[in-house]
This record gives sequence, C-alpha cells and structure tokens, in this order.
Amino acid sequence: QVQLVESGGGLVQAGGSLRLSCAVSGLSFSNYGMGWFRQAPGKEREFVAGISWSGSSTYNTDSVKGRFTISRDNAENTVYLQMNSLKPEDTAVYYCAARQSGYILSRESYGYWGQGTQVTVSS
Repeated sequence: QVQLVESGGGLVQAGGSLRLSCAVSGLSFSNYGMGWFRQAPGKEREFVAGISWSGSSTYNTDSVKGRFTISRDNAENTVYLQMNSLKPEDTAVYYCAARQSGYILSRESYGYWGQGTQVTVSS
C-alpha cells in the first residue's frame, strides 16, 4: 500500500519559516519524481515545486522562487519543502505527490498523493 504522509505544517507569522516533510512508503521512492502542490480555499490545486528522482533537478513556480527549496533524501524515503519568508498568500493546504513519468508541472502526472498539511501565515 502506497502512503505519502506530510508533516510540519502550522501557523506562522509573515516572514517566518516552516519545513514540510513527506514520508513515502510502499513504492520504490528513488524511481519517482516528487512534487509539492498547494490548494487555498476556493482555488485550484497548484504546483509549487518539483524534484527529479535523483534530486539533481528541481523546479519552483515563480511565486516561490528564492523563498522555497525542495529537496529529498532517498535513503530516508522523504521529500522536504523548506519555506522561508512566508507570506499570507502562501496560506493553503500543502500536498506532496509522486510522479513516475510525465510533465513535472502537471498535476495529472502525479499518481500518488498525500492527505495534505495546513500552512497558515498570519499578517
């Protein structure tokens, strides 16, 4: 059974930092690209950051460039999202997802999803 379990969300003031983790089990983690998405109330789920299976390639959406960093530890089957300089508009439920092929930015490329973790940034 494939499981993706996010943790690390919470309430933080604007300008603060959080580190999200996603522990993965039930699949060959090092064969999958990983991504972080987020969904704010009333909005579509959007791509935030992605990383290749090896960790050698990463991609961030424009709104988080310079602030968020995605990384992975294949020995621990875990992917991370370090979020710095948080803004109120970063408030959303954050999801990690696993992708075996397809376009890194496309939600449809990701076949496995976690349950999400809430991030709330106060002004």
